[in-house]
Amino acid sequence: MSSGQWRLRRLGQAARTVAVVSTFTFLLAVVAFAQTDRRQNAPGQFDFYVLSLSWSPSYCEAAAERGSRRNSDQQCAGRPYAFVVHGLWPQYDKGFPSYCRVPAPRLNRGIVSTMLDLMPSPRLVYHEWDRHGTCSGLSAGAYFETVRKARSVVKIPEEYLDSDKPAMVSPGDVASAFIKANPGLSHDDLAVTCDSKRLSEVRICIGKDFSFRACPETTRSACRRDKVVMPAIRGG
Repeated sequence: MSSGQWRLRRLGQAARTVAVVSTFTFLLAVVAFAQTDRRQNAPGQFDFYVLSLSWSPSYCEAAAERGSRRNSDQQCAGRPYAFVVHGLWPQYDKGFPSYCRVPAPRLNRGIVSTMLDLMPSPRLVYHEWDRHGTCSGLSAGAYFETVRKARSVVKIPEEYLDSDKPAMVSPGDVASAFIKANPGLSHDDLAVTCDSKRLSEVRICIGKDFSFRACPETTRSACRRDKVVMPAIRGG
């Protein structure tokens, strides 16, 4: 075989290799696209909400450890808080939309003020509107009214209203306490999350009609630790 023929053969092999890799990459892209909801980031086009309730003592303790400026928010510097609303997040059955309008419509400060009893951080209220509220398809006023209504359908278990001492808890027991306090709620409808050592949030899936509903993708994010710390409410 001449050197010219050898070079042509090598070029042919290289071209076939590139073709195979390109085809494989294309197929991966097709699969990824198929797994992405085709309504991606279309305001108002989603399947259900996740109401995320943050255990405020965990948030403030973690913020203090990081030396975060957020520790100066009302949530960690004002009156003691237990479970607070982190957010109400539009969800697809697979995945979720976010930042559906950029820039987001301006949020009136009056609306922010009315939400501080549930979401005790102006920064959080602004962030949740920009990232999640804009995907609801609602005006800012209507979205935060929906947040309030969603929060009103969930009863916090009595043992978590005045937790004056830190405790080691099982995420499963926390989930069971919420299920006991809320008829119609099941283990398929919520996830208790944690960081490396503390209980973080209880995430409850709620339909657009404000009924509890199953959400397999959300429940897969549940904390897998046997026990986690539930810091005491400040002042306890």
